[in-house]
Amino acid sequence: MTRRPLSESGSWLGVGWAIALFLTWIGSLLGLLYIPIAQLPWLVVLVVIIGRTVLQTGLFIVAHDAMHLSLLPQHPRLNHAMGHVAVGLYAFLSYQHCRQQHRDHHRCPAQLGDPDFHDGVHCHPVAWYLKFMGEYLSGYRLVQLIVSWIGVLGILVYGFQVSPTNAIAFWVGPLVLSSFQLFIFGTYLPHRHSNQGNPNRHRAVSSDYPVWLSFLTCYHLGYHWEHHEYPHLPWYRLPAARR
Repeated sequence: MTRRPLSESGSWLGVGWAIALFLTWIGSLLGLLYIPIAQLPWLVVLVVIIGRTVLQTGLFIVAHDAMHLSLLPQHPRLNHAMGHVAVGLYAFLSYQHCRQQHRDHHRCPAQLGDPDFHDGVHCHPVAWYLKFMGEYLSGYRLVQLIVSWIGVLGILVYGFQVSPTNAIAFWVGPLVLSSFQLFIFGTYLPHRHSNQGNPNRHRAVSSDYPVWLSFLTCYHLGYHWEHHEYPHLPWYRLPAARR
């Protein structure tokens, strides 16, 4: 295996994909907010929610690449601007705060000072998830987020006559499920055995999923050792690093 592909970073291909994702996420949400959900088979609703969850997770993956300057390194302003848009669409999050938290994760993965890792006390997956979310949504950030969500929901329901069921099913639901997806496949599974001693400096392991399943689980972030070893690689180049 040559190392040349691993030295490559982002390109306009990643930007094109990100823009397509933004438009698909917005377009699908606008269309789904007004469909008569009560008239749809429950299986169809479930498939749509899962699809929306995959799109929702993709928003954070775009922001994640932007944090590493791997979305478009030749144009850092545009790179970070798209990161701001991605986390804004994802959940009204602060791009700068998320970026600093993620820097700390790469600086000392699965150790003291890593905001994504449990502290030796919150080792159970549920406790770890709550601690993980608390690092990103603590104090005034949580209040700000809740106020923003309530405000947008109020505008949708009372201003645009959107059904609360549709808003919860196709916007809030995929957001919550996406947070589980990112935690399980991007943090818990790769780092869960770190307190038992890891044979590598990143204290991370990678999934053995085939490429198609790796994409569906978390846009190849399950190839986690590769991500820590080559953090400049955008998500779609991680399979090459894995090979």
